[in-house]
Amino acid sequence: MATTELTEQTFLETVTGEGIHLVDFWAEWCGPCKQFGPIYEQVSESHPDITFGKVDTEANQALAGQLGIRSIPTLMAFRDGVLMFNQAGAMPAAGVEQVIEAVAAADMDEVRAEIEQQKAAAEAGTEGPRADGAQV
Repeated sequence: MATTELTEQTFLETVTGEGIHLVDFWAEWCGPCKQFGPIYEQVSESHPDITFGKVDTEANQALAGQLGIRSIPTLMAFRDGVLMFNQAGAMPAAGVEQVIEAVAAADMDEVRAEIEQQKAAAEAGTEGPRADGAQV
């Protein structure tokens, strides 16, 4: 499956759906983006069951800002609506494959339980023990 251009209007609907969704944040003027683009396309051809999206950060500046994109290319991986990976910098095809394998192998019940624990701790105002042993 080839890559799909994502916009501010289609991004959220895409990444919150079921399954694995990879998103490449890029810009036309970015040299490393131009190097990573063909690698990303190549990997997408091997995984027709995964959505491979691309976000042009120049055309979608508000979205890039909301997501905290500070360096491009940036690769994000989502599974069943959960952000599982977020890293700036071009990577080889083997690196993208490793991301896919790790995201696919994740136990989503454990991931969701961990997210709930983090939310509960944040709501309770506890961040855990400090370096001096005191609870925060």
